[in-house]
Amino acid sequence: MEVILKEDVINLGHRGDVVKVADGYGRNFLLPRKLALQATEENKAVIEQMKNASARRSASEKVQAEGLVAKLEPLVLSFTRKSGESGQLFGSVTSADIAADLAAKGFEVDRRKIALNEPLKTLGDHTVTIKLHREVSAHLKVKVVGDGTEAPAVQPAPEPAAEEVAAE
Repeated sequence: MEVILKEDVINLGHRGDVVKVADGYGRNFLLPRKLALQATEENKAVIEQMKNASARRSASEKVQAEGLVAKLEPLVLSFTRKSGESGQLFGSVTSADIAADLAAKGFEVDRRKIALNEPLKTLGDHTVTIKLHREVSAHLKVKVVGDGTEAPAVQPAPEPAAEEVAAE
């Protein structure tokens, strides 16, 4: 099945590309989510117009993204989490946590644009990439700090006194 992508799809193509996909993938995923159109002659003409409009929109989005990068680069986010003695966190810092903290600071960034391969699970400074546009990414500094309260160590049970042992 040939489809024309209406949006960028990871590992498949960019907006306006004509790609060949499996029938099930096209019918069950791309078409219902309005990520693609079937590649007919009529739709190809419509997509050509959409490509022109998309090029203009992409240029303005790129300028906005570059402006946002200038504001995000100096920003340092700090998270306080419980941790063990080795610096391992009991929880983690996820892309949703980062997006929520950015929203609290006035930056609306979709959590799916925050490129974390896996959640942050160690103390220290980390650099997180945020893909704001196809060609523009910001590198954000994230500091994960322990809360200072260590987990209480398991204390051994007190040994009975010699007198108590003799009484038994």
